[in-house]
Amino acid sequence: MTKSFSGGGAVAPSAVVEEQAGSEYLTFTLGQEEYGIEILKVQEIRGYEAVTRIANAPEFIKGVMNLRGIIVPIVDMRIKFNLGKVEYDEFTVVIILNVVGRVVGIVVDSVSDVIQLGAEQIRAVPDFSSSTFDTQYITGLGTIEQRMLILVDIEKLMSGADMALIEQTTLQ
Repeated sequence: MTKSFSGGGAVAPSAVVEEQAGSEYLTFTLGQEEYGIEILKVQEIRGYEAVTRIANAPEFIKGVMNLRGIIVPIVDMRIKFNLGKVEYDEFTVVIILNVVGRVVGIVVDSVSDVIQLGAEQIRAVPDFSSSTFDTQYITGLGTIEQRMLILVDIEKLMSGADMALIEQTTLQ
């Protein structure tokens, strides 16, 4: 299963909630939670395939795959977010992203749909005082009827010090 999207014109990583109004998000699940990433970052969606492991890579970096001549690092988001046991089944997919000119894949449990959120549907991330709970990669919480989406700033996540998949200087 491969689905292609045209990307480009991305919102700056430091975007405030108001700037996200009217944005479209690809929604996906990890465990029991539903997440959203800007559709403009999505290049394509593929079924999960075995990857080539890289020695000494962090556990959440599953390895790399060859995508039409481009070597793409693959990150398992369930491992990255410490969401328990990882199981791969027929619904497991890899979302191929184009983030700051770098192609990266993320493994998720399943892809739901593409939704558009207006300003009234996006709430700021609650302020958690605990230093053990990191919300820097979350841009907001989207609400649609009874659903709540955790909106992920994929550029910040992929350029974080622990990921180091995208150079910090390209984001500034």
